[in-house]
Amino acid sequence: MLPIIGVSSSLKEDVLTVPTENMHAIGKFGGVPLVLPNMVYAGIDTIAEMIDGLLLTGGGDIDPTLFGEEPLQGLGDITPERDAFEIAMIQKMLELNKPILGLCRGAQILNTAVGGDMYQDINSQIESTLLQHNQHAPRWHGSHFVQVMKGSLLHGIAQTEQFKVNSYHHQANRGVPTGFAVSAVSSDGIVEAIESKNHRFVMGLQWHPEYLVLKNDSISVAIFKAFIDACSK
Repeated sequence: MLPIIGVSSSLKEDVLTVPTENMHAIGKFGGVPLVLPNMVYAGIDTIAEMIDGLLLTGGGDIDPTLFGEEPLQGLGDITPERDAFEIAMIQKMLELNKPILGLCRGAQILNTAVGGDMYQDINSQIESTLLQHNQHAPRWHGSHFVQVMKGSLLHGIAQTEQFKVNSYHHQANRGVPTGFAVSAVSSDGIVEAIESKNHRFVMGLQWHPEYLVLKNDSISVAIFKAFIDACSK
């Protein structure tokens, strides 16, 4: 059977939305995408048991009270229902040791769910000069480089220590808790990838490989292939 991949969704004005690029990237490499609700209820355990992997998609900002801070001026729109649902799903999937791939916001909520923290707004909270992390270029265009840590899961997939990524964010992971490690950074020091040291495939990427897959970017293709393969086992 083909692996079933649960895909998190955005929630705005009682409407669930998911960019189709996420669905295409899963389907292209042999997965079956299943859009998930944004409601915490008794079915969390049932959903986690049913799916073979979890894709945490991009979207709006994350409630800073989840990591012990109050909202700063640079914080954008938050969706408490989505935060609560995704955290519950992440924790259950980790308990079951099922694969998780977090993209952009997905990498941030993954880190938050395991006890990490993040910048609410890198442009106002970091004083040093930053790269353009919200690029003015097509979504399928790689705009800046990331440096990958040797020996990491990401390095094993990419088979290189440097490659280009696209970038559409103003929040970013900061403190990464025990049991997780930073596996890639940009040249300005922003955390670009995290991964679990205790699970077979749990990874968060600050960029959007689902858009780069559209142009057959080799690294993005390798990432999705590795994720779907992990979900198949």
